[in-house]
Amino acid sequence: MKTRFMKKDEVERKWYVVDANSKVLGRLATRIAIYLRGKNKAVFTPNVDTGDFIIVVNAEKVKLTGNKLQDKIYYHHSGYIGGIKQETAKDRLKSHPDKIVRAAVWGMLPKNRLGRAMIKKLKIYKGGQHPHAAQMPVALDIK
Repeated sequence: MKTRFMKKDEVERKWYVVDANSKVLGRLATRIAIYLRGKNKAVFTPNVDTGDFIIVVNAEKVKLTGNKLQDKIYYHHSGYIGGIKQETAKDRLKSHPDKIVRAAVWGMLPKNRLGRAMIKKLKIYKGGQHPHAAQMPVALDIK
């Protein structure tokens, strides 16, 4: 029996929609990262992007356990001296809930060209609506 390695043009991509309503952020991000990488498929090849597209809706309703809403801090630096900015998870959840989900998933993807291609297949929306109905996404139930 020979191992079959997928090529870039042989990959069949599906579209999945995930409802983040009352889901724990870390558990949600791990499942999304698995589908973005394609590790749920039998034809997974580590050096080829075999993953699927993921649409996340209701990103503002994601949960953080413990005291993470107050204690978790997101940092950003402008590049200038003294230009560090910080924001708690509670503030970021109010202003940009999509950035919280994206940062959690990005932390679980490879930090190279392949990972940057994978994160582009993640579509995150604040509300319950998304503009990808033409792709006929399948609902993905994440526990």
